[in-house]
Amino acid sequence: MGKILITGGTGFLGTHIVKQLIAAGEKNLRVMASRVPEWMTDSGVEACVGSVTNAEDCAAAVKGVSVIHHLAGKVSRDNSDAALMNEIHLQGTRILMEAATEAKVKTVVLASSSGTIAVSEEKKVVDETYPPPMDLISRFAYYSSKFYQEKTALSNFDGKGKKLVILNPSLLLGDGDERMSSTKPVLDFLARKIPFTPSGGLNFVDARDAAAAFLMAPDKGKHQEKYLIGAENMTFERFFGRLERLSGVSAPSLRVPKSISVPAAGVIDSVFKSLNRTPPFEAKEVEQAELFWYFDSSKARETLGLETRDPNETLYDTIKYLRENFLGEGVFGH
Repeated sequence: MGKILITGGTGFLGTHIVKQLIAAGEKNLRVMASRVPEWMTDSGVEACVGSVTNAEDCAAAVKGVSVIHHLAGKVSRDNSDAALMNEIHLQGTRILMEAATEAKVKTVVLASSSGTIAVSEEKKVVDETYPPPMDLISRFAYYSSKFYQEKTALSNFDGKGKKLVILNPSLLLGDGDERMSSTKPVLDFLARKIPFTPSGGLNFVDARDAAAAFLMAPDKGKHQEKYLIGAENMTFERFFGRLERLSGVSAPSLRVPKSISVPAAGVIDSVFKSLNRTPPFEAKEVEQAELFWYFDSSKARETLGLETRDPNETLYDTIKYLRENFLGEGVFGH
């Protein structure tokens, strides 16, 4: 058996994947990241410090590897980060896939996003057969880069004996998001930074449940197939209502029509940036929150054995983690 390589294995999802593999008794683990924490190396994980955008780093990382979980990426709602996201998601994926082909790696599991499929201006629940809504995807640099990352992987890792499985998780919540790559909307709610309740809806999933699906993907996933990974579809009104009941923080009572909120957010964003000040919220965040990100995860449940916990447990654990680690609560053990 070759090693299992996790690129971006120190991120929110990657950390949960590593922890679950260790708990399952896996000994042949290698993590590629800019820095690998001591708890991983102390647990027997081999550290491979480097970047997927560097060909020499990738060649070293894939040596003796049979399975790659490719998670390395950049999450940003700011379209000004487009160049960096394209470099990591497109160029980095191409370099890694070429190195994997050269090293005769058998299986690659790519972490993409549900936003490459499941986004609509209407309240509709879609699945993997839904045609990519390119008019919406192209508005957001992150989802656009992830869409083309999938294309890059598909065109650079194919052939006899190879398997490429694409997993498309929704908003990842739960504990352990040290870099605030995914749970920032909940932190903003707790910090009362959200001025109104958007009219759109989201899907979210516990990062621990998503990680478990990744562990099943090498064996159960099918070549060149995509799997939407999610737990619950909710309007933002319902989502904020749940957060209010679990946290005691009041949800925004203000409701603003989409026809006003999106243009107003753009104006506010421009004014603050012209003054070299950080805007209270990103204009693209507002635009995204007015859309619907609903989908059905039946395919992942049937094929990968996806199981998701009660959404309230996920939200409670998210709130608890953010309060203890980012809002200063619980510092004295209360």
